[in-house]
Amino acid sequence: MTRRELRENTFIMLFHKEFYETDEMKEQCELYLEKKAPMSKKDEKYVCDKVFDIISKLSELDADIDEASETWTVSRMSKIDLTIMRLAYYEMVYEESVPVQVAINEAVEIAKLYGGDNSPSFINGVLGKLAKNGKCL
Repeated sequence: MTRRELRENTFIMLFHKEFYETDEMKEQCELYLEKKAPMSKKDEKYVCDKVFDIISKLSELDADIDEASETWTVSRMSKIDLTIMRLAYYEMVYEESVPVQVAINEAVEIAKLYGGDNSPSFINGVLGKLAKNGKCL
């Protein structure tokens, strides 16, 4: 799979967190992978490991996203937009192999596919502000 396909699958799986408790996510990951187009075991492990690592850092990620968004709290944001930002911000902070601008651009592309009309610009603005705040690699 391409990095974009892996990222999109990670986004979809991470979005499940909005509907299931953390202790149910392992089963949800297994069910998703059963129904999804076949992935290599390596890709399956990558997606699931990344989802669970992001989930373990949600409070930190959400606090920074909440602060950067100023007029929107994470509790009021579209769950799709929030999930996209969580994934991108995680990549910006924790994945040295992903340049900050690539993480932002990929988030905007996912937002064009799954978000609302204003999602790409909103996500770009929040992630851009997070990038300027200096926590990113």
